[in-house]
Amino acid sequence: MAAKLAELIAAAFPGVLAVSPEPEEVLRDLTGLCRERGWNFAPWTADGGEDGPADPLAAMKALPQSGDGETPSLLAMVHPQRYLNSPELLAAMRSALAAGKTRRTHLILIQPTGELPPELSRDFAVLDCPLPSREELEAVARGVATEEGELPDPLTPVLDAAAGLTRSEAENAFALSLVRHGRLDPDPLWELKAKQLAAGGPLSLSRGGPGFDALGGMEALKTFCRTALTNGSPRAEAKGVLLLGPGGVGKSSFAKALGAEVGRPTLTLDVGALMAGLVGATEENTRRALATVEAMAPCALFVDEVERALAGTSGGAQDSGVSSRLLGTMLSWLADRPAGVFVVCTANDTSKLPPELTRSGRFDATFFLDLPGEEQRRGIWETCRERYGVAAGESTPPDAGWTGAEIESCCRLSALLGVSLAEAATHVVPVSVSAAEPLAKLRRWASGRCLDAEAGGVFRPAGDRGDEAPRRRTSRPGKQNFSLN
Repeated sequence: MAAKLAELIAAAFPGVLAVSPEPEEVLRDLTGLCRERGWNFAPWTADGGEDGPADPLAAMKALPQSGDGETPSLLAMVHPQRYLNSPELLAAMRSALAAGKTRRTHLILIQPTGELPPELSRDFAVLDCPLPSREELEAVARGVATEEGELPDPLTPVLDAAAGLTRSEAENAFALSLVRHGRLDPDPLWELKAKQLAAGGPLSLSRGGPGFDALGGMEALKTFCRTALTNGSPRAEAKGVLLLGPGGVGKSSFAKALGAEVGRPTLTLDVGALMAGLVGATEENTRRALATVEAMAPCALFVDEVERALAGTSGGAQDSGVSSRLLGTMLSWLADRPAGVFVVCTANDTSKLPPELTRSGRFDATFFLDLPGEEQRRGIWETCRERYGVAAGESTPPDAGWTGAEIESCCRLSALLGVSLAEAATHVVPVSVSAAEPLAKLRRWASGRCLDAEAGGVFRPAGDRGDEAPRRRTSRPGKQNFSLN
């Protein structure tokens, strides 16, 4: 960050917006840079600091007087966004920026968002300050764990768990680990990070849990993703997959099991939570969420029912173009995302799927997941019986065209209502019946466009089966767990 800022100052940029959740770190880098270069530097905070004015207008009016036209003079304002609704302050900023080009004075705004009033939006060069790298986190860890035996060897699992945290958050997590375990341990860091991500943000974190052994079928999809993420090619990086299929066939279960299978944390992105009412807030939420994902790489990113979140991008949405801009941001990021982020997007309705999302380059492959076959359904019944305490000898109702979610629902209702499976089945309407027409349409759309998640190769349906037994059949050695939804 200091090197980029030095370039902007050398190029006589009068205004720089440093976007960072850690203003103290930015101030520290600025102080070191100005001391090294011999530049004049003055920080401003709302409480006035040690000897500065608390009034932002007074500090702004004093900036042009601090320059001599030769040696750069920098004024760094921390969290000024609360004051930018003042017309007097905006006018003073405009005057200071105009004078800065000749007097070599520079205004540095440090705030957690990139939002500026329209009067200033074109006058500032934006400098995004990334979350700390693993090397920087290692320095924090060594500063906290100073006693012998407190640093594990290797330190990589701890640094992976701390990735995505700010320096202050990582320092607190390291201290908590020392209190709990007497040494740095990744578990408290994962726990803290999961809680912080879940605190009202669009991201949630999961790790561990069952892998592919808990999923029946989808053999071609499993092999494709496992190979893509573990082959270690030095030239090609896995991007992700798009999964299409009716609800309840295991798309979400696969996405969550993938991270556990390859040893990566799984981040779930709620695209709907990115939407905000204020102008520019959606773009800012998206930027911060994607920055966190990038900092946590290598990881798996799961976006469920992406077509619903981006359904307003067809041009008829009355949202001032927010959905279209969100789609553009997502598409650009999917095409140019950094190495180590494997994206799994799922969709149930292709009619709402933006065509730009499915073009080559966004994903490595698009798979279609059809209804489970007879052998797989039998395994799901076994798992659900055990989970809900249903007698093993009780006969199962006719289940042709049922999904795993519907089988689980039948077993849960049997336990909840105290009735047989056959009677509980009368309360279950399978998706193959309730959504027969959309399912047939989805199969026709996927024919020739998607890969078969079970058998591999291009997906070719055998027609609209209705209540016929679906085509997917799997064999399993011994007793095996199966996906429930």
